[in-house]
Amino acid sequence: MGTYILRRLIQTILVITIVSYVCYYLMTLMPGDPVELMIQSNPRITSEDITRLRELYGLDQPAYQRYFNWVKSIATGDLGYSRTYRVPVEELMGPRLKNTFALSFLALLFSISVALPLGIYSGLKPGSRVDYFVNFFSFGGISIPSFWLGLMLIIIFAVQFPILPAGGTETIGVDHVSTWAFLKDRALYLILPIVSLSIQQIGVFVRYIRSSMMEAMRNDFIRTAKAKGLARSVVIWKHGFRNALIPLITIFALSFSGLFSGAILTETVFSYQGVGKLVYDSIMQNDYNVAMISFIISVSMVLMMNLVADILYGFADPRISYT
Repeated sequence: MGTYILRRLIQTILVITIVSYVCYYLMTLMPGDPVELMIQSNPRITSEDITRLRELYGLDQPAYQRYFNWVKSIATGDLGYSRTYRVPVEELMGPRLKNTFALSFLALLFSISVALPLGIYSGLKPGSRVDYFVNFFSFGGISIPSFWLGLMLIIIFAVQFPILPAGGTETIGVDHVSTWAFLKDRALYLILPIVSLSIQQIGVFVRYIRSSMMEAMRNDFIRTAKAKGLARSVVIWKHGFRNALIPLITIFALSFSGLFSGAILTETVFSYQGVGKLVYDSIMQNDYNVAMISFIISVSMVLMMNLVADILYGFADPRISYT
């Protein structure tokens, strides 16, 4: 196990290096750079100032040299400086990462909590009324765009029936008297984004769980377990559900990284102060340092969740060996 994890970590570092260089190079191909934006905003800038600024930002060097300089600064713990927000990247990314992680984790937890019992019950009773009902709403959830659902939620629960805030992260200008009051305030602002982000995932999870359970319950060892007189709960959970876990582990693990990187629309609709909106603004304004750190985090999460899924396979199925 240890050798396998070490080998995968080395592969992860190699993939992150290659992907980061490709992303950095593609960003250099975008029209405009920070100096050109300065030129447009200041018509009195001189050619000497332009030359000095390009040397200061390293824009006079080839892309690969700029990339290696950026990697050196990252290795020393210096994440760079945001040209758009005029603050160090670590100060800008820290709170945004916490907000996005809270939104993504709670949305995934809510999705699994709803989809797991519905998918299992639907897979155990295919063709029943409950199965048709669950499938109908699953396809409906898959088909609804998250941004449209977010707008509808705002109209219903913030405009027509003003019981929840329309957007934001927390109440501005309020000093919370206790930790509980702070958490309660943050929870109110998370309800609508979580629902908007979870509906589509619930539909996808239900379909996968239903399919995996139906396939697992058709196997010969299920028939043998029933013939041995084992309790129905033992047949379902110990033999059926455990064998259905292999594909579900992959879906759940990759969905977390997908939620993290796919919350841009949801965060924009609800004005939620997370990483998604920050990445979009950084790319549009050629803020290389912020955009690249965000890319690295997203790629690292996808690769690490793949590793977590591979490790969990061994717990779900003891026949899997790591060599």
